[in-house]
Amino acid sequence: MILSQAITVIESNLADDRKLSTRLLEKIIHATGKSIRIGITGVPGVGKSSFIESFGTHITSLGKKLAVLTVDPSSQITKGSILGDKTRMEGLSRQPSAYIRPSPSGSTLGGVAQKTNDVMLLCEAAGYEIIIIETVGVGQSEVSVKNLVDFFLLLMLAGAGDELQGIKKGITEVAHAIVITKADGDNIKNALAAKASYEQALHLNPSTGTAWTPKVLTTSAHTKKGIEEIWRLITSYVDQSTADGTFVTNRKAQNNDLLQIYFQELLGLDVARFRSWQSEREKLQGKVFEKKISANAAAEKLLRTYHSAIRENSE
Repeated sequence: MILSQAITVIESNLADDRKLSTRLLEKIIHATGKSIRIGITGVPGVGKSSFIESFGTHITSLGKKLAVLTVDPSSQITKGSILGDKTRMEGLSRQPSAYIRPSPSGSTLGGVAQKTNDVMLLCEAAGYEIIIIETVGVGQSEVSVKNLVDFFLLLMLAGAGDELQGIKKGITEVAHAIVITKADGDNIKNALAAKASYEQALHLNPSTGTAWTPKVLTTSAHTKKGIEEIWRLITSYVDQSTADGTFVTNRKAQNNDLLQIYFQELLGLDVARFRSWQSEREKLQGKVFEKKISANAAAEKLLRTYHSAIRENSE
């Protein structure tokens, strides 16, 4: 499949592939930005894959094309990852209008693979109308997913300890909705109790400055109850945020953040190519450790070394 081959190039760190990636994105950028981007995260064991399979099947049943970008945890020792999402979402993967692409998280903070945004753009250019990004797990840095999506969905379990203590404040402040999973059988009562607790807790969060009030829902991937309601909630948010201008404003802010992220990455690669800078950094690191110079003064010296190396290289 051409899309899969293009994504492989985008995810590559080889210098030639990086150049090819830039040219590729330039060719397709005009055809991007027309999808609804949904971020989904949750604590381990919450049932993200089961939920996404049920939710994704509902979306494809509406005649929409769906791309699911899942970020697998990578070992910090071997750098390997499981990449087993097509196995976990076997039913959805067989849908002709669904595309599932697992990517290793590598060392990227925030639970989102470094090239996820570029992969998302490729999927949009390929005609996928709904993009789901499933992140690794829950942590304070997980809020970085807000720089990629329009709607952020936080999945939580009921009866897994103190629900209020289980809320990660940074995440709930950017979540557009919290969904209590596995609300079926004997667990329905617990799910409803957790829903009430989360609704009360969300009232304590500071105002987001928008007209949208985060919602709490319950669902069961097994019985499919609540799945349609969640989709209606997301489309309601998109309609409301489009009408009041929030949708476009958020997209512009995300693009500005991404520009800064990409520039910092390129700047780091540019700096690293100068041997004089590398040598000076090693010397200054030792001096900072020995308290012969402050870290901020050492940084200024490094910056001067970088500027000097650029001048010498251009002459």
